[in-house]
Amino acid sequence: MQTASHFHSFLCFSNSFNTCRRNTTVKPDGWMKMHTPHLKKLTNREVHHPGRHKSLVTVPPTRLCAIANTDDGSPPSVPVLQEYTNTNHIPNSEAETFLSKWSPPRYLWRGLSVLILAGQVIIRTLKGKVHWRNTLQQLERVGPRSVGVCLLTSAFVGMAFTIQFVREFTRLGLNRSVGGVLSLAFARELSPVITSIVVAGRIGSAYAAELGTMQVSEQTDTLRVLGADPVDYLVTPRVIASCIALPFLTLMCFTVGMASSALLADSVYGVSINIILDSAQRALKSWDIISAMIKSQVFGAIISVVSCAWGVTTLGGAKGVGESTTSAVVISLVGIFIADFALSYCFFQGAGDSLKNCL
Repeated sequence: MQTASHFHSFLCFSNSFNTCRRNTTVKPDGWMKMHTPHLKKLTNREVHHPGRHKSLVTVPPTRLCAIANTDDGSPPSVPVLQEYTNTNHIPNSEAETFLSKWSPPRYLWRGLSVLILAGQVIIRTLKGKVHWRNTLQQLERVGPRSVGVCLLTSAFVGMAFTIQFVREFTRLGLNRSVGGVLSLAFARELSPVITSIVVAGRIGSAYAAELGTMQVSEQTDTLRVLGADPVDYLVTPRVIASCIALPFLTLMCFTVGMASSALLADSVYGVSINIILDSAQRALKSWDIISAMIKSQVFGAIISVVSCAWGVTTLGGAKGVGESTTSAVVISLVGIFIADFALSYCFFQGAGDSLKNCL
């Protein structure tokens, strides 16, 4: 009985639907114009204005399918019509935020990683969380193993500057000022900058390559699993070693540069070594040497922190390691030059009188 009642309802609905469809026209814009003389029969409601009735109804795209009636437990014999409405055309009401798909550029978060890493190193050092064995190993690597290339570079740079200064000063009759000018140039600018450039090319690139390889091969994650902090074990020893070794390398480069300049001036241009050394002693002050050591410490911190930060943020396998190594050296050199200008502007202001005693 229940199945028959469903089938009777389905036939009534079909007859009414066919009647409506004959009196209906669909416009090109998707609206339907329907004439319903038997609107009461369709809706079971009173119609106050019988006759031809015009109405505009939006027709959503629908899909009809048959589902068997199994409510009474009897085997399905007559299908029952069920209507589904397709709502895929409805736009998504959730507006996307402005920064939902934005990701910061790589150079931006790498620059922030330099600041974060520098802060972690300072905090760890103040707390005494330093791996001293690694620190001594890195100190030997930065200091004694870098002496040869640093001294060779400073010697030839000193001789090149001597050629330019001595030629001009001897023509003006200022032979006694050559040593003072060379000593001031070496102490204030040339020695710390040249030493830092050599160390950045030799040590900074090695730091970035080592830590980059450890990062892409997940060795830093292994350290975390073993309970060791990578900052304490890898980064802090390198930063401390660079800050300690560079001032001593700078003093040695200054000494070798002045010695090579004096030898070239005496052997080629006839300016006595005693005159050059006496002029340098009169021009130099203790602050000049102290400023050179401060600069070299700052340069060492820049080289080590930038190289380590670029190493631990390496992505992309061997290609990423190579790119990180190159960019670490470039950024370190740019940071050295910027820091050199800032420190020189702070240390040496106003008119100088260092060469008055050399005349």
